[in-house]
Amino acid sequence: MTVRGMRRIIVSVADRERALALYRDGLGLTEKYSTSEMVMLAVPGSDTEVLLHERPPTPGLAGVAVSFLVSDVDAATAVAEKAGAEVIDAPADQPWGERQSVLTDPDGHVLCLVAPIPS
Repeated sequence: MTVRGMRRIIVSVADRERALALYRDGLGLTEKYSTSEMVMLAVPGSDTEVLLHERPPTPGLAGVAVSFLVSDVDAATAVAEKAGAEVIDAPADQPWGERQSVLTDPDGHVLCLVAPIPS
């Protein structure tokens, strides 16, 4: 067996609408499918989806973190913060060649915003 890519990331959220304010409105993911308990969002430029599932979340800083590729980490971080994210680590250049910020969503899940540092 060989993994061919990443299809979906499922995020448990306490309040679907509050989570949408960040993931759809703040990060620009597009809504594909919706029910009363969940909403499927497309990640632009990829086949990857983010499924927001309304159920008791179990966040933690030591769990899995998702990194979203953005064109401008500083601007995206500011928009995400206004949409409900909390900044844990402000945008900064990293030794592995990316600019990165670390945030938590309204339920406390960790997410990163990254962009390559131009050479």
